[in-house]
Amino acid sequence: MVDERQDSGTLKPTTAHPAIRVIMMPRDAQAEGRVFGGHLLSLMDQAAFAEALRQAHNRYVTVSVKEVEFHEPVYVGDVVGFYAETTRLGRTSLTIQVEVRADRRRSPGRNVRVAHGEVTIVAVNESGQPKPVFE
Repeated sequence: MVDERQDSGTLKPTTAHPAIRVIMMPRDAQAEGRVFGGHLLSLMDQAAFAEALRQAHNRYVTVSVKEVEFHEPVYVGDVVGFYAETTRLGRTSLTIQVEVRADRRRSPGRNVRVAHGEVTIVAVNESGQPKPVFE
């Protein structure tokens, strides 16, 4: 078992495992079976939140999602992994890169990069005011 404790203010290293994995369902898609981009954005935000919690347990709010690029469509039945990596640590914020990869249901063994983007998350106190990530 790996001890993931870190000293205050030290980022935990990137893991090879996705922050989340989701099977795309018909409710997530257009009539042709392609998953809505907005659904993927929501899941990217969730993956960034999971990564932020892995770094330090706080309340977090998303302040920006930028530079999102969609490379290939995602289809109903694809198993999609959201890989999150903290690339910048500020006093109250984390910048997290999220890469989205799909295991194609119709092409077993085929894993493709379908999207990527950057999410900035801020640690907040009970009143919603920014607070240090590591206290």
